[in-house]
Amino acid sequence: MNHNGNEQRAPRVLMFSQENICEHAVWRCSFHEFQRIVQEIDAVDVIAPPTRPWYLNGKRAALRTGQYFRLPFNPGVRPVKLERDYDLFFAVVEKPSELLNLRAVNWKDRCKTSICWVTEFYAYEIATHKSCMEVLAEFDHVLFMFVTSDPFQREIGGRGSYLAAGVDCELFCPVPNPPARSIDVLSIGRRSPVTHQALLRAMRDKELFYVYDTINDLRAYDLDEHRLLTAQRAQRSRYFIVNPGKINMPEETGGQSEFGYRFFEAAAPGTIMLGERPRNNKEFDRIFHWEDAVIEMPFDCPEIVSLIRDLDRQPERQRKIRETNIVQCLLHHDWVYRWEAALAIAGLAPLPELSARKRRLQQLAAGVQELQREAKKSGGR
Repeated sequence: MNHNGNEQRAPRVLMFSQENICEHAVWRCSFHEFQRIVQEIDAVDVIAPPTRPWYLNGKRAALRTGQYFRLPFNPGVRPVKLERDYDLFFAVVEKPSELLNLRAVNWKDRCKTSICWVTEFYAYEIATHKSCMEVLAEFDHVLFMFVTSDPFQREIGGRGSYLAAGVDCELFCPVPNPPARSIDVLSIGRRSPVTHQALLRAMRDKELFYVYDTINDLRAYDLDEHRLLTAQRAQRSRYFIVNPGKINMPEETGGQSEFGYRFFEAAAPGTIMLGERPRNNKEFDRIFHWEDAVIEMPFDCPEIVSLIRDLDRQPERQRKIRETNIVQCLLHHDWVYRWEAALAIAGLAPLPELSARKRRLQQLAAGVQELQREAKKSGGR
């Protein structure tokens, strides 16, 4: 068990981590980051139990049984017996199967309140994950990182609410020492072959510098190092390609148009986001409400270079986009705001470290606005 960063306080939160089960998977970077920040701003114990040798076979058997019966069982995670009480049990679940891992902990015996934050569990999957839904129904509160949650609400008695993704804005913010934006276009993860080839041609012709993934692997040597590199590349990028989750794989989303971390990772460092907005997504429209938050571009866009050239002829528009993206994230979309919302649901007061982080973010936002005023006066880009 890892203890909190606030050693002077007795831990009041027990957080379940999947990191020793999904070891070094890059898609866990965001919540590895979230977990670290929560440990800095609250009094937290983190449990990250390892798996037994038969875990993969146990997981397959548990999921197969769970297709037909609401009978969840531990697929092979080493049990953790809690020896003390907590005010809150908090778990992040990124895949339906991860709910079964929670059977390794007797959290209901030791925690006054429980919250599960579900990030990727599509409505059509409910029918084939009956045992996973049984675990979810045990929580006092469920947070969903997707808009289409009504089918889940019916299953858990309406105890769910929406909570968006976030980002470590202190890590991603380019001030106080903004680097030169030497990368023209940054693309991470899923991409359109059409758009990709258009950018490759432009790079071969030395028209722009395009940074993209060159290996298809979901493992990192170190999650913190991987996250640092992502932030540093984003700070040096002018344009960042963004799209709804699994945009080219509707069969895996059941037609849902949802968004996760990428938009926040692109906005926080002040890049200009190019891509599609999620369709009929009221939460996206509420969160990214400002003008030019995303410059609309179809997923398959052979004319992307022409679009960039047109935007490059509008330096004042670019300045406004960058400033607004950074400031909005600093004031509303750091992980600290997500944790503050979770505490409010649990009925717990924030600790002083949370308020201190918010003050630092506000100071950074003021610094961004001052730098932009100076740039506007000087006429520089």
